[in-house]
Amino acid sequence: MNNSINLCFNTSFDDFSLDVNLTLPSRGISALFGHSGCGKTTLLRCIAGLQPAEGHLTVEEEVWQDTNRFMPVHQRSLAYVFQEASLFPHLSVKKNLLYGFERIPKEQRRVAFDDAVSWLGLEELLDRNPDKLSGGQRQRVAIARALLVSPRLLLMDEPLAALDIKSKKEILPYLERLHDDLDIPVIYVTHSPAEVSRLADYLVVLDGGRVIASGPLADTLSRLDLPFKFGDDTAVVLGCTVGEVDNHWHLVRVDFPDGSLWLRDQGVSVGQHVRVRVFARDVSLAENPGKSSIQNVLRGRVDALGEDEHPGLMLVRVRIGSSILLARVTRRAAATIGIQQDMTIWVQVKSVALVE
Repeated sequence: MNNSINLCFNTSFDDFSLDVNLTLPSRGISALFGHSGCGKTTLLRCIAGLQPAEGHLTVEEEVWQDTNRFMPVHQRSLAYVFQEASLFPHLSVKKNLLYGFERIPKEQRRVAFDDAVSWLGLEELLDRNPDKLSGGQRQRVAIARALLVSPRLLLMDEPLAALDIKSKKEILPYLERLHDDLDIPVIYVTHSPAEVSRLADYLVVLDGGRVIASGPLADTLSRLDLPFKFGDDTAVVLGCTVGEVDNHWHLVRVDFPDGSLWLRDQGVSVGQHVRVRVFARDVSLAENPGKSSIQNVLRGRVDALGEDEHPGLMLVRVRIGSSILLARVTRRAAATIGIQQDMTIWVQVKSVALVE
């Protein structure tokens, strides 16, 4: 059985054209990423059926749209989370959650009420009214309410955009839990590289209504051939396991395939799975390892050379076994070292630049 999400939209609007052909996984979070105006929300609205567009859309082998059929939005088994929570102000949190849940026949419920409450940490909020909640709490309720209609597809349109920094930090850990606990695919619109790195399993980069890159997160972030540049946010994401906690130096060692890195202890435990984001700006290259304040030194092989935004800079992709790191170096430094394809190189990573 093909459980993927297949979509193809090729249509023109008054001032914008959309030309997208994608196959997305049926589990995990697929992020639609790009600058403002690139077509992220337009594509999401087409998937929802809110924006009429020529094309086809199949979700887990069920045809939602093709040349002969257009399933209206109320018949599509989806839930849509907007930037604003839009809760019913006259209902308590519990009654907001039950509003959609009780309308789903018991045999069709894919998410249990108590599970949604637990995933989003709402146990202490059930008796409150929306006007007594913070912005982050309201959005958590909105996400739980969306899950409780048991959709086959969850759409999220920049759900953190309207929140302040404190509220974003509050809600992100709950969104991370969706990776492990939720068996419903999520399509997540964002323009934030930090949200992509922390939440996405699959990445789609849009520019001018077209897909310029798509694939598993780690593979797509490490590409050097994209016309789209991430600037100072250029980074790779490594899936790691905590291998050691050094209580004396307040550090932890995280292990990834064919390598390991030390970073500040943020309260994780041995065996815990974490993500580590390594910025290209905080990776340096050397011909030989030597004594340095940088404690993370890895032996690798130059895999590819690429352009950067400034003519004096370049990006170097280094393969460490089966894993990839990116380094931003000046062209002068690269020439001095003699960096070239397939050469052995030492990679130095600052511990303070690693983000769990």
